[in-house]
Amino acid sequence: MYRAMEHEGRAPLGRQTSVFSALALMVTALFATVLVPQSAQGQTYTVLHTFHGPDGANSGAKLVRDSSGNLYGTTVAGGDVNGCGGIGCGTVFKVDNRGKLTPLYIFKGGADGAAPIGPVVRDATGNLYGTAYFGGDLSKCVDLTLGCGVVFKIDARGHETVLHKFSGNSTDGAAPSGGLIQDAAGNFYGTTIAGGDPSCNVFPAGCGTVFELDKHGHFRVLHAFAPGVQDGQRPWVGLVRDSAGNLYGTTTEGGVSDRGTVFKVDKRGKEIVLHSFTGFPNDGEDPRADLIRDSGGNLYGTTFLGGSDGVAGTVFKVDKHGNETVLYNFKGVKKGRLPYADLIRDAAGNLYGTTAQGGACPLDPRGCGTIFKLDKRGKLTVLYGFPGAGDGFDPQGGLIRDAVGNFYGTTFAGGDANCGSGGGCGTVFKFKLH
Repeated sequence: MYRAMEHEGRAPLGRQTSVFSALALMVTALFATVLVPQSAQGQTYTVLHTFHGPDGANSGAKLVRDSSGNLYGTTVAGGDVNGCGGIGCGTVFKVDNRGKLTPLYIFKGGADGAAPIGPVVRDATGNLYGTAYFGGDLSKCVDLTLGCGVVFKIDARGHETVLHKFSGNSTDGAAPSGGLIQDAAGNFYGTTIAGGDPSCNVFPAGCGTVFELDKHGHFRVLHAFAPGVQDGQRPWVGLVRDSAGNLYGTTTEGGVSDRGTVFKVDKRGKEIVLHSFTGFPNDGEDPRADLIRDSGGNLYGTTFLGGSDGVAGTVFKVDKHGNETVLYNFKGVKKGRLPYADLIRDAAGNLYGTTAQGGACPLDPRGCGTIFKLDKRGKLTVLYGFPGAGDGFDPQGGLIRDAVGNFYGTTFAGGDANCGSGGGCGTVFKFKLH
């Protein structure tokens, strides 16, 4: 899988011929960090749930929270541990405000989908909507024999409805890894890594798409990314939408330096590249996180790589005219490195996020990940360094924050050391500053 590569570099999607080989590669590659314990002061870190496999494994997506304090999310593996080659095809789960986890749906790996990587979105009646990277119509998906993925709905009773099966052809996408957003009329918008323009001669075919699935189930490609330096390729994550209906997102590749882009797609489907990343030493590269947008139309995000350190990543801002400012360059290990996840922003303009590696993790020079705060003057403070072990490590899914300032998130690994390939299957956590 595209995201399931060693943290030190990136590689293209490869041909997978079985559920076992694809999902085993995905989970093994994402166990790229090593865990050690670390103490923390001035805050309270609470593990709300530790994944054990049958209840899910390896959550790399942001949570969503309802008005009662329940949390909802996805795991890319786990569930039926006899499925998908013994790894499990993933789950949609709920954690209540007492920390009790309930798997709402366990994927089977066929027409229902497999490997939900992105987050879910929840409507007013409690239905959950998301995407699964694999599964769907295996007979029509030419390049990915595990299926090109699906858009799904999970109702309050845990019943799944497949809303769309991707086929990977020129009028469709393939391999959706980001979440969905929903407008006031009930239409959904998202991205796929592959599919779309057949002239984008890579494997799997196509450079990816931006799509709309309306409330009646009608699907259309709003933009198919094209080869060459004038467009981006491979959008890994989801979108953000403004009041006029314009969509904004990032691609991990493409642009003038083939290091990724920030783009805008208007409601007619016209795309504009707002910024092309150039990488080391003056810019980031390979953005893998959703954008956030402030009231002035400025966009904020992270790049997984690039920056003045070359391999540690950045926090950036792109204004409504497309001018980019690097707000912070991650350097070394102490203050974190490799930010996968999207940011959140408070009323004072401070940004909060996570890094997949870095922090004080004595037995691993790469670190186990951090929670950080970046103030509007560009000063970064590490609020928490993940110690690994039972507390978890490798937080990839970003944070959400409640009304009183508590943060919630997931770790991809750590927790139960007997789960998975020895790194643990991850945790759901709560973090509070004193």
